[in-house]
Amino acid sequence: MKVRVLGCSGAIAKDCRTTSFLIDSDLLVDAGTGVGDLTLKEMRAVDSVLLTHSHLDHVAALPLMVDSVAGQRGKPLDIYALAGTIAALKAHIFNDVIWPDFSRIPSAAQPFVRFHAVQTGQTLQFGAKQVEVLPAVHTVPAAGFAISAGKGCWVFSGDTERNPAFWQRVNRLKVAMLVIETAFSNREKELALRSLHLSPESLAHELDNIPSDQRYPIYITHTKPAETEMIMSEIQRFDQTQRFGPHVSHDIHWLHAGQEFEI
Repeated sequence: MKVRVLGCSGAIAKDCRTTSFLIDSDLLVDAGTGVGDLTLKEMRAVDSVLLTHSHLDHVAALPLMVDSVAGQRGKPLDIYALAGTIAALKAHIFNDVIWPDFSRIPSAAQPFVRFHAVQTGQTLQFGAKQVEVLPAVHTVPAAGFAISAGKGCWVFSGDTERNPAFWQRVNRLKVAMLVIETAFSNREKELALRSLHLSPESLAHELDNIPSDQRYPIYITHTKPAETEMIMSEIQRFDQTQRFGPHVSHDIHWLHAGQEFEI
């Protein structure tokens, strides 16, 4: 299974694209501005989209991508998300005011997009890929995902603050790679708490949940462009002082657009 990072920034700037991951060629996880780096052929190959939540940095390119290739596809684009996320998309984006309602165009019987409501704990099958919907703690209904093709799971936290239920499940999975958000530096940890994002300090508490006998690469996503260097410096400082649990040093990296991983 190939994971291609299209975007992983918490905001936009030159060379900073918001959250989107392409799994193999047919499954998109979130649809932030990173989707704009796909060719038309690559967009047409995407059959399914998993959305973690409704915030703009995770869905901004979705209506534009549909508009670019829907007429060239032979079937609807299937969008999977929590019921609350779908309701927000219908009310605020695909509402015939901000953007056409592609769930009814060109007809209700043959639309350009189909919405599918999912629930935390549910598993979905996309060819050889299995997806489990994981819990997230955010200001709107939100989820994470664990995706596997039989050789370990690529786990994505989505946007979340401290999340015991996430770790209860993840610690029972065979994790090959964890992508976890850390949106703010410690100087803005109160803002992170109010907006239900992680800072390096709260990330440290989260990673304490990983059993000491488990070790896998951890990639930090969703950093604000102006604070990325500070955030990563604070994370590395915690790790070097073994703040992440007793005698545990994690394999932590900064995620950036353009990276590709084989899971």
